[in-house]
Amino acid sequence: MTHDVTVHPLFSPWGRFGLYSFFIDAPEPAIVDTGIATSPAEGMAPALEALGRRIEDVRWILLTHGHIDHVGGAHALWELTGRRAQVVIHEADAPMLRSRQAHVDEYRAGRGRYLRDPEGEARVAAATKAVISGELEPTRLVKGGETLSLGGDVTVSVHALPGHTPGSVAYVVDGQRSVFVGDAVQVHGAANGFPGYTDPPAYRAGLRHLRDEVRPRRLYLGHPYRRADGTPYGVELDEAQAREAIDQSLAAEDRVAGAACRCLESGPTPTDSPYSPFADAAQELGYTGDPTLEPSPFFTSMHAYRTRGEDTRAEPA
Repeated sequence: MTHDVTVHPLFSPWGRFGLYSFFIDAPEPAIVDTGIATSPAEGMAPALEALGRRIEDVRWILLTHGHIDHVGGAHALWELTGRRAQVVIHEADAPMLRSRQAHVDEYRAGRGRYLRDPEGEARVAAATKAVISGELEPTRLVKGGETLSLGGDVTVSVHALPGHTPGSVAYVVDGQRSVFVGDAVQVHGAANGFPGYTDPPAYRAGLRHLRDEVRPRRLYLGHPYRRADGTPYGVELDEAQAREAIDQSLAAEDRVAGAACRCLESGPTPTDSPYSPFADAAQELGYTGDPTLEPSPFFTSMHAYRTRGEDTRAEPA
């Protein structure tokens, strides 16, 4: 690539912290992640209009993973492009784009086992109907290693970063090393105050790959993730901030892994604690957040350590 392309963060209001998508101003323009059903019309379209761009001209929809707040607006955005945009997602997370029920199944198989909420599954099902704009068959499935051409001399490489979800990926604008990671860099969590992932070893490996191989010059986060002192990063990090965020993510996972494994070794037992059966881990980590707030990263991660067994023990970063 002979010249840099400009990246514009696009904010959409939602919940406690809002949502972010990113516009890659290439010859074939791309939007990375799509927020929820209302995001394309209420967030992206006016923001692009202010930049002198049109949402109808978007030709690529690049999805970093399948969670509801990243794919919820995909169908609506695809419709606004006249169904001309190519929709890209990793094959492992494609069911989350194709089916609302897949989100309910994920809840039931993971964090739903621990949340003391008899209406939890029904609420997740209602949320999928409210904030997913439509079920959609992706145009292109990726595994990692692919190169996408955004016209002219602009290419984007796909890097698999399983961990947060099985199909999490990074999109890297080649040459300028602008890197879009969605939620694959969790640092110490976002507004919910805890890092969430479904495969701790894969999460660690992905962070090391970003740090040692990709080496972002610009790192674009899915949310304003927080440092150890609780202060949030923005969603657009420079090279030094990117390295810091990745290193802090590794340190945070190592700390959580230690607490989780000690809890598991002593035998997690049901208690009256809202963090049961992982109350000892929450106490050791000083975690006092509300574990019932979706998407409940505390129980998502604890369940991952429980089901992954000895593989969850971290190696030196």
